Amino acid sequence: MQSCESSGDSADDPLSRGLRRRGQPRVVVIGAGLAGLAAAKALLEQGFTDVTVLEASSRIGGRVQSVKLGHATFELGATWIHGSHGNPIYHLAEANGLLEETTDGERSVGRISLYSKNGVACYLTNRGCRIPKDVVEEFSDLYNEVYNLTQEFFRHGKPVNAESQNSVGVFTREEVRNRIRGDPDDPEATKRLKLAMIQQYLKVESCESSSHSMDEVSLSAFGEWTEIPGAHHIIPSGFMRVVELLAEGIPAHIIQLGKPVRCVHWDQASSRPRSPEIEPRGEGNHNHDTGEGSQGGEEPQGERQDEDEQWPVVVECEDCEVIPADHVIVTVSLGVLKTQHASFFRPGLPAEKVAAIHRLGIGTTDKIFLEFEEPFWGPECNSLQFVWEDEAESHTLTYPPELWYRKICGFDVLYPPERYGHVLSGWICGEEALVMEKWDDEAVAEICTEMLRQFTGNPNIPKPRRILRSAWGSNPYFRGSYSYTQVGSSGADVEKLAKPLPYTESSKTAQGSSSKQLPGHLLSSKCPEQSLEPNRGSIKPMQVLFSGEATHRKYYSTTHGALLSGQREAARLIEMYRDLFQQGT
Repeated sequence: MQSCESSGDSADDPLSRGLRRRGQPRVVVIGAGLAGLAAAKALLEQGFTDVTVLEASSRIGGRVQSVKLGHATFELGATWIHGSHGNPIYHLAEANGLLEETTDGERSVGRISLYSKNGVACYLTNRGCRIPKDVVEEFSDLYNEVYNLTQEFFRHGKPVNAESQNSVGVFTREEVRNRIRGDPDDPEATKRLKLAMIQQYLKVESCESSSHSMDEVSLSAFGEWTEIPGAHHIIPSGFMRVVELLAEGIPAHIIQLGKPVRCVHWDQASSRPRSPEIEPRGEGNHNHDTGEGSQGGEEPQGERQDEDEQWPVVVECEDCEVIPADHVIVTVSLGVLKTQHASFFRPGLPAEKVAAIHRLGIGTTDKIFLEFEEPFWGPECNSLQFVWEDEAESHTLTYPPELWYRKICGFDVLYPPERYGHVLSGWICGEEALVMEKWDDEAVAEICTEMLRQFTGNPNIPKPRRILRSAWGSNPYFRGSYSYTQVGSSGADVEKLAKPLPYTESSKTAQGSSSKQLPGHLLSSKCPEQSLEPNRGSIKPMQVLFSGEATHRKYYSTTHGALLSGQREAARLIEMYRDLFQQGT
């Protein structure tokens, strides 16, 4: 492990002096996605040596998941580097040669619409007709004009009228419809096509926002998200290469896979467990593991000498191991927080943090990759977009479960074929994506094939030779793809979610049990008996810190937002210990 002296700082650095004097603070990071890895890496680089990363699943990467099939790599999760100017993900990828094979067609400047490549998007109706190119271009220009208006409510502080219901979807649908209906030059048939295209565009927008519907996305907060300038990039060798680069700086024994956490017990400073049946990690550096898979390493520096040391946080794992710590960085997804926060934290979270969790939104965006023996689309076609003509007057993007496939907005062609083969990438979001996840591969492939035959008007399209798809919504460790500002929420909720615990002004706003002891289930027969003393001392700051894409106010929903949030929380601890040691505490 890297010591303070080898971190590149001076031996007289306050952090180095303080850690040698007091012993290392113990930090547990929950989650080995981009946020967790970035936090751990930053702490290690600044001389922290008692760091552990607990990952529930069997792999690192979180919502980055690259799958290699044959010679091609497909992204089930994060796909793009959103912007290049000052984007830490871009600079990491560029510095390590990950973008050298990226083609011009895999770069786009400005707002992307899922895959943006050279070529023409083919808009097809459910009657098997292709919408004329000039009609598509006219509608696209109109839609983008209205889209730009949605940004102004936040950026320019414009009031939101009651008719919009503070909803991006409601505002966009009505504004575009009014303009189409008021156009004196379009015949009725063209107007009907354009009205039907609204729903298709909103489905695409919902996939980008990872919302069930754009009707659920806040209009007043929509402009809060900030786009980094520069081109968007795809990493040909897989986005997981970025994850691997981050992990390269972290000793292997620090990351524990297959280690789900049941509960974080904070604000109590329990003494180390004393049960002989469970060997707690209460003394010294608990990263020094001699079990199977251990990478070994240097002996920990600055071990705690007091066996009765009080710990402000105890992490209870599902395998009944308890890990005491000074600080815990929680990087779990907003979806997990929504479903599990009440049981995941003891005492419960403060009321305002719970309210922020409920107000913010997270949905599911899934991909469906279909591989064909030969392409049935033309070489100029970069996507097949599905427009249902009977949705021209529709006011909802919700379908009954048996019609879940109507939420598929279309299929993009993966280019270049020399790299990917003949592959289409379909997109589906919301509750319908959750329904899709319950179906088996054969059924999903059959339905997608029937849709392609219907919309292209070609009944001879064969079934794909292979299907690959994601399932982020039903995965218990994610419960969704990424976050958005839901109607009723704002960027202030993101700040509340990111605020460390306990609050400096008071720690008495927490909901749930006020007991300073672990709950009774830890003393049940499932977990061997152990005694954990209550905290009698002062409250220690920043016991529980929060990171992940949903905690970054400007860059939520992005990989760079996740990485920066992890670095942000590590910086809080680094600065705190520097300040404390400078004061001689």
